[in-house]
Amino acid sequence: MQASDIAHVIQLAVAPVFLLSGIGALLSVLSARVGRIVDRSRQIEEKHVVTGENLDPEVRCEIDMLSRRTRVAYWAISLCTACALLICTLIVILFVGAFLSLDVSSAIAILFIAAMAALIIGLYFFLHEIYLATASLRFRRRSRVNSDKNRTARVHPLRTEQSGPANGAGSESGLPHPEKVPKT
Repeated sequence: MQASDIAHVIQLAVAPVFLLSGIGALLSVLSARVGRIVDRSRQIEEKHVVTGENLDPEVRCEIDMLSRRTRVAYWAISLCTACALLICTLIVILFVGAFLSLDVSSAIAILFIAAMAALIIGLYFFLHEIYLATASLRFRRRSRVNSDKNRTARVHPLRTEQSGPANGAGSESGLPHPEKVPKT
């Protein structure tokens, strides 16, 4: 094998190597997300173990969502890692084929298609994990707003959502608005 042949094989291997660097960055992002999920799970666990509370449904729902996100992120990491392994195998077969003067084009094509399929499915799981994370944020914000409304309704019984806006009219209970009571 001549130096020009080796240079040509290296040129062919450059594109998969760039793909490997992109997959490495993606794996870094995914592992950071899993780390944050684990940290949040531990934080919830420590809070409720120390207080000895039974888990209320909201906390149980958050723990279930974190568990689901972990499973989805695990599949994304597994598939992206499989993609990286397939790309590495492709590069090895490319060099072995060049050194042994074998026709490895069909093996390379199959490996590349399998790698891209694994990457596509891994990216789908990554997108699904992001969807779950944003859905849980909306759920927590909505539940927090509802608990704030319930707390406000207990503090201000005359100014509930049923009594309408504070426009100076009496409430539905028939009592006058506190600001419109005549001074004597």
